[in-house]
Amino acid sequence: MKYVFSVSLLFLVMSCGKDPETVKPEIRDISSSVYASGTIKSKDQYQVYPLVSGIIQEIFVDDGDRVTKGQLLMRIDNRTQQLSKENAALLASYNSVQENEDRLNEAKDAIALSKDKLKTDSLLYVRTKTLYNQGAASGVELEQRELAFESSRNAYQSAKTRYKDLKRQIDINAKQSRNNLAISAKTEEDFLIKSDLNGTIYSVLKEKGELVSPQMPVAIVGAADQFVLEMEVDEYDIAKIERGQKVFVTMDSYKGQVFEAKVTKVNPIMNERSKTFTVEAVFTKQPPKVFPNTSFEASIVLQSKSKALVIPKRYLLSGNQVMLADGKKVSVKTGLRDYQFVEIISGITASDKLMLQE
Repeated sequence: MKYVFSVSLLFLVMSCGKDPETVKPEIRDISSSVYASGTIKSKDQYQVYPLVSGIIQEIFVDDGDRVTKGQLLMRIDNRTQQLSKENAALLASYNSVQENEDRLNEAKDAIALSKDKLKTDSLLYVRTKTLYNQGAASGVELEQRELAFESSRNAYQSAKTRYKDLKRQIDINAKQSRNNLAISAKTEEDFLIKSDLNGTIYSVLKEKGELVSPQMPVAIVGAADQFVLEMEVDEYDIAKIERGQKVFVTMDSYKGQVFEAKVTKVNPIMNERSKTFTVEAVFTKQPPKVFPNTSFEASIVLQSKSKALVIPKRYLLSGNQVMLADGKKVSVKTGLRDYQFVEIISGITASDKLMLQE
């Protein structure tokens, strides 16, 4: 008798299972979108790299500081370079035209003296030649005067050439020295790390006394109040993305809130490693506080429709069919889809009752 009661109780439990879930289509707005995830970057955000290797001597900014373009952020120890610059300045002064004015004047005086001697020897040569023609001077005297005249003329030409060469050499040395001084001054500038834009110091990556090189970033700088949403979109979806499309953004820092943005740029080259494309967007209305490198999730809206007939996606069977409450399967034509609903264009009406297939 006890055995019969147990079997009856088991039969009762088995026969009291839950009824199948049912639902009716509803009218609501729906949109088709592409999922993307990404990271928020400050506009024009970049890593600051030094131009030379060395030890950080001074740091003039801290995390969160506002900076202007050209503002000094750090200084690298440049004592050796300062000595090189001083040497270049000394050499530039030594080789300047002003410092060599006496040498030029001396060369000018040599020209004047040789010119006067040439004039004298020329007159003596002409006078001796006249006397020779009159028989009052010998051929030896004429030859001596001619040789003296030729020697003076050559000396005058040589003096002018020496002055010209000296002036050219002084000008070249002066210019080379000025260039070396300018190069040294520019090299000294390389030891000063400055901001390339008006913005904010988001992170100082090094400390005073650390050794740095051109391969090491020392800070992160970006625009203060402008941000870019960098999203990674799968290669299968990238052809659907266009500039101007609406984007809905959610962030862990603002749980339960959705922010609107729009696509501003579609980078045309694919990341071969991740098989994704980078798509950029900007907030239509920016959140009160935004922090660079914050992660987010986004839906890029491809199409949207208001007052569409929709059903939950889990009620749509393979082959675009649905099951009515009486167990009959009906083919439907679908439209837009989102993560939860699918639009029904034809096949059923709002009055039909659908059953979830077990």
